[in-house]
Amino acid sequence: MTTYPITHIDGLDTDEVKTLRSLGIRTTERLLDEAKSPKARRRLAERCGIDEKRLLRFANACDHMRIKGMGKGYLGLLQEVGVDTVRELRYRKPENLARAMAEANERKRLVRFLPPEKLVVRWIEHAKKLPLKISYKDQAEAPRNGRRRVDA
Repeated sequence: MTTYPITHIDGLDTDEVKTLRSLGIRTTERLLDEAKSPKARRRLAERCGIDEKRLLRFANACDHMRIKGMGKGYLGLLQEVGVDTVRELRYRKPENLARAMAEANERKRLVRFLPPEKLVVRWIEHAKKLPLKISYKDQAEAPRNGRRRVDA
């Protein structure tokens, strides 16, 4: 897995970086591991004082950084068009995503060069192959049989 220093995560301020480093979290891989579940994010939030929602955003950024060719600018562009997680990226149509990114970039000027559609296709293919690392619900909340519970 490709790993980067936590300083590569957009939005982490210097105090947060220092706090995370003091807890032994120096890389994106380690942060992803330490913030992979709601329970883990709660524990980490208590230890470092960073809000759980921010930790989830940073964990999602770390997760995206596992995709080859994904940089800070492209990650910001994906977030702008509503693709916040690797799980969401798996289900996108490359041509629609590339078009939405172009429109968002025209409005906000987030990157100098848009990713070619071929690169968007590779991101989606890579996202489909990656094991999912982040869970969004506690195990107790998740249904056991894979179906949603309906109360009659």
